[in-house]
Amino acid sequence: MNRIMFAILSFLDRHPGPARSEPIASHLASQGMEISGRTARHYLKKLDGQGFTSNCSKRGRMITDKGRSELRQGFVFNRVGFIIDRINRLSVMTDFNPDMGRGKVILNVSYVPEDTLEQSLDVLDVVFSSPYALSDRIVLARGGGHIGEMGIPDGMVGIGTVCSITINGVFLRSGIPVRPRVGGIVEIVNRKPVRFKSFISYEHSSVAPLEIFIKSRMTGVLDTLESGNGSILGSFREIPGESLFASRRLSQKLAMRGFRNTTLHGYAFQPLLGISVTEGMVGLVELGGLNPCAALAEAGLSVNTRAMATMFEYTDLRPLGEYLDHRNMGMSDAHVVRAGRQS
Repeated sequence: MNRIMFAILSFLDRHPGPARSEPIASHLASQGMEISGRTARHYLKKLDGQGFTSNCSKRGRMITDKGRSELRQGFVFNRVGFIIDRINRLSVMTDFNPDMGRGKVILNVSYVPEDTLEQSLDVLDVVFSSPYALSDRIVLARGGGHIGEMGIPDGMVGIGTVCSITINGVFLRSGIPVRPRVGGIVEIVNRKPVRFKSFISYEHSSVAPLEIFIKSRMTGVLDTLESGNGSILGSFREIPGESLFASRRLSQKLAMRGFRNTTLHGYAFQPLLGISVTEGMVGLVELGGLNPCAALAEAGLSVNTRAMATMFEYTDLRPLGEYLDHRNMGMSDAHVVRAGRQS
């Protein structure tokens, strides 16, 4: 199997439902593989012939169990470093300008059944008012619509929330190189982060580490908010020691554009939350990002979350409060989510 076929299978494995050749080609282009829709169809026919995908007529293709087996077992060596590579690619693609307040950011996308949308928004409202959410801005899209390149299955609503890897991209464009190290579970005691209880290296994982912790039910975001003690998600990065002042200034700029200051800054030569830093570097711990998505799962909702799912224009996101105000005024949420369908 060549690189393009592997990339197509990877996309279909993450895509919630059938996908047609055009969005597949668009996704591959975003990963640096420029192919036409016609070429994508050529590869899809090959994958059909090998039993790795199934043709769902006009709806597009879906990956089969055989395709997943081939992807995850026969070509594991191709996936080593996949997450760190994706982080680096998305960081480069992020062009949000904190001085102008516009540009593309990275979104996590969570899929919930339509009949649980109101409950989902209530859970998000709780987390967004806490120190553990990067931004209260979201986008919604109904089944049949899209959030960026992510299609929304029928009967579901997609909820796009700002991914903390966006910070990496903003730092990078400002001349601050960021090295992602680990993602894990941060212990909170008396409302203060004290240490990483568990973590997974980004460089040695083929799956987004924080997705693993959410699916393993290892988080306690809602309990932490209620009692001040518990476990939340966090990611550990490093920047050059001489960039520490610039990093703090950039965090202040982001705060003026609606981002929460959820980043802990360490000191040169000193561990941060129990993790040692490389010589000449300073540790950063980002406590935002996927915690709102983890809370949806903790609330007992049926939710499927894709970390680092897609790019999206920041100015097309809206504060959660606007959606809640529309609901409280009795307006149809179909009007509210229309923007998500058009994006």
